[in-house]
Amino acid sequence: MEKDCVINGFAVHAVYSDESVEQIFKPLLVKLLELQRAKGRRIVVLLAAPPAAGKSTLVNFLTQLAGEKGKWTALGMDGFHLKCEYLKKHFTILDGEKVPLTAVKGAPETYDVERLSKCIADVAAEREVYWPVYDRTLHEPVDGTEPVSGDIVFIEGNYLLLDADGYRDLRKTADYTIMIRADEADLRERLIERKTRGYGSREQAEIFVEKSDMKNVRLVLEKSMAADLTLRMGGDGSYHAEAGKI
Repeated sequence: MEKDCVINGFAVHAVYSDESVEQIFKPLLVKLLELQRAKGRRIVVLLAAPPAAGKSTLVNFLTQLAGEKGKWTALGMDGFHLKCEYLKKHFTILDGEKVPLTAVKGAPETYDVERLSKCIADVAAEREVYWPVYDRTLHEPVDGTEPVSGDIVFIEGNYLLLDADGYRDLRKTADYTIMIRADEADLRERLIERKTRGYGSREQAEIFVEKSDMKNVRLVLEKSMAADLTLRMGGDGSYHAEAGKI
């Protein structure tokens, strides 16, 4: 099954195998629908995955596959990136050297996790929330203009299950959690392809990916807490259930 969408300002063409759709995605949607009906309120589903694991595209695909307009909503945590102006004026230590946070953009410390936590709690409580998004063409978060709606809300992001201060408690608000895993080599190549679109040079993209993105990949793979369902993404983009029951 194929899907065209716009993710963070980029056009994306995704292809999912019939096996993944029939054996994983459709049963997952049924399970979540049953969970929402049993609880009789909005439910929040956190989907964590390393960079380039296709999480943004997947949650958008799932909401469309569900086919109940208005009931399912897909959100991402990238809108909670700290502004570039802030990152330039604040610093961290990288390989023993003091550098601006722009040098590690995408790392956990470059997100406004307090605001993220509050917004997730507000979404779960069905309060009015204007969710921010990240525009990769601007390289900046953009404040939301429409309130969050829907009875089943997917929230995807790298660090939603990270076992670290500021992030550890995010899962307490969730009704269901999903983790996507993938091989580092596959993720590295996908990241280089993505960065090439932004940097124009594969050499520059490779340098950035090695210095920044791959550290985040390993952090997510090694330091994320267990999820209710763990999926593994293959090099061809297919998905298989690795742990947990659908």
